[in-house]
Amino acid sequence: MRYRLTFITGFATGYVLGARAGRERYEQLRKTAQGIARNPAVRNTVEAAGQQSRVFAAKAADSVTIRFGDKLPRPVSEKMRSLRERGGRGSEDGWGTSTP
Repeated sequence: MRYRLTFITGFATGYVLGARAGRERYEQLRKTAQGIARNPAVRNTVEAAGQQSRVFAAKAADSVTIRFGDKLPRPVSEKMRSLRERGGRGSEDGWGTSTP
C-alpha cells in the first residue's frame, strides 16, 4: 500500500509539474486531489494505516531490544526506554514526529 501511494503521489506530482495543459487542468487536478483527501473513507484508511504502523513499530522495537539490547548505542536504547515508559503516547515522540 505504501509503495502504491508513493507511486501515485509521485506520478501526480510529475504530471502537474510537467503538464503543459495550462492552469485550467492544474486547478481541476488540485480540486480532485482535495476532494480525495477530504473523503471520509480515505481519511479512515490513512488513520488505520497509521495505527497499524505504530503497533508494528512497537513490536519491532521490542524484538530489537530483546535481541540486541546490550549492543545498541546508548542514545537509541535510552530513547526506546523513555518511549516505553510513557507508553508510546504524547504529542511529540522525540523523533520529530507527533503521535496521538
